[in-house]
Amino acid sequence: MNIILDKAFVSENMNVMKSTLYLFAMLLAGTVANAQTKSFYDFTVKTIDGADYPLSQLKGKKVLVVNTASKCGFTEQYADLQKLFETYGGENFIVIGFPANNFLSQEPGSNADIKEFCTKNYGVTFPMMEKISVKGKDIAPLYKWLTTKSENGVMDANVSWNFQKFMIDENGRLVDFANPKDVPFSNKIVDWIKDDKK
Repeated sequence: MNIILDKAFVSENMNVMKSTLYLFAMLLAGTVANAQTKSFYDFTVKTIDGADYPLSQLKGKKVLVVNTASKCGFTEQYADLQKLFETYGGENFIVIGFPANNFLSQEPGSNADIKEFCTKNYGVTFPMMEKISVKGKDIAPLYKWLTTKSENGVMDANVSWNFQKFMIDENGRLVDFANPKDVPFSNKIVDWIKDDKK
């Protein structure tokens, strides 16, 4: 009788353990799914003039997100970013610049200084946002999402220098990124823009 009771006791405990493990697995899966359901469109940023800019207004467009700087060896990429915007921009594609001073103080100016620099020297007409931080303890929420797999559900992609380029698809999902040294008209970027698969 004791053996039968012990078997019943063990069997009952095994069922409780299985149920507990199942619930834990479901909660964990739910947490991961929730972390990855956030999209590019869930963020509102500020323009270089200080106005709110909901990224949800870009639904249906591919977006190239670039952290920029005015005193960098890659600053000349502003010219090609503008040409890229003029060539492919419109209903299906846009470039957005995010000035940042995270690398050797290469973006020391104010938002007004940056705007004047970009307009005067490169004729920039694509949207420029206010100066932010793209890494470290004060990283902007959008860049935390862009660089952290647990947030974007795709990859970890720390910003290595000025002019790193993140590619966002028409549904607000991170697709890939191009390194700072990859020029705006690189095959990787142009092929991505021209690819109409969704």
